[in-house]
Amino acid sequence: MPTIKDVALRAGVSVTTVSRVLNNRGYLSEELKKKVYHAMDELHYRPNELARSLSRSKSNLIGLIVPNAANPFFGELISHIEEYAYNQGYRLLLCNSLLDRKKEAEYIDMLRSSRVDGIILGSHTLEVEDYRHIHLPVVTFDRQISDDIPYISSDNYRGGELATTLLADKGCRKIAHIGGHPHPDLLALKRLDAFKAVAMKRGIAHIEIHTDVDVFHYPQYGPLTARLLEEHPDIDGIFASSDMIAAYALKVCREHGRKIPGDIRIVGYDGVKLTDLFSPSLTTVAQPIPDMARRAVDLIIRQMQGGQVEMEHVFPVELVEGGTA
Repeated sequence: MPTIKDVALRAGVSVTTVSRVLNNRGYLSEELKKKVYHAMDELHYRPNELARSLSRSKSNLIGLIVPNAANPFFGELISHIEEYAYNQGYRLLLCNSLLDRKKEAEYIDMLRSSRVDGIILGSHTLEVEDYRHIHLPVVTFDRQISDDIPYISSDNYRGGELATTLLADKGCRKIAHIGGHPHPDLLALKRLDAFKAVAMKRGIAHIEIHTDVDVFHYPQYGPLTARLLEEHPDIDGIFASSDMIAAYALKVCREHGRKIPGDIRIVGYDGVKLTDLFSPSLTTVAQPIPDMARRAVDLIIRQMQGGQVEMEHVFPVELVEGGTA
């Protein structure tokens, strides 16, 4: 593998000159730059990004930790973050924590060692103090870690209101909320809060069921929905806390002979593009995923540049009516 010394020798310049060309430091003639780049091309030399970051105190790398990259919501979020970051001159280091505390802690250490310019956190398995000790620009999704770390979320409470109100307006008299473990630190819990508030206000019987294990292990929602239908055969409305959970609810309801939306109405949450393939199309509360991704990258860059940033970034949601409600 060629080194910077090999490039210097081939170009007939010093190692310091090659370094100045790579880091664009000081006055350098176009002829000299061409000579160095030509030598690099001939030798197939690729600069070591970590070494360059050490000299520049800036790596142009952003770390992103998500709980499950296979989740359609995070898949779309990753895609938009990567595209926008790239257009701003940054590259993305993606880490998939799978909600493993040890794995997430190791990824944070790895990202810090790689001298990333900031970290976007979509996975939150550690204690608050662990995040405060990162000492880098940080942005979180759907969790308010502290008063001095900016966070991004959709308007979860409003989303819960929209979904539950729709079920009520459609005439549902006994409804259920299906979601992950109701961890009090997660802002997505506000969807459940709104569900209960609207149901009580409208005088509608309501049930909540949730998993006590990995919220993103979607096959578990099949048996949960089946148990719901067996124990509460008069259920006529379901608000699922994600589109994927709604998909499993739709599947199980059909397997139990329930017509959608004739017997049971279903509303999801997220608005991922995958739901376009559902039949009937899913009624859902859509999050503005591209806008949220753009804001996350902007917040990292503004913190890097020493700018002041607001801590709370709550995005409006939209009810998209499909054929399931």
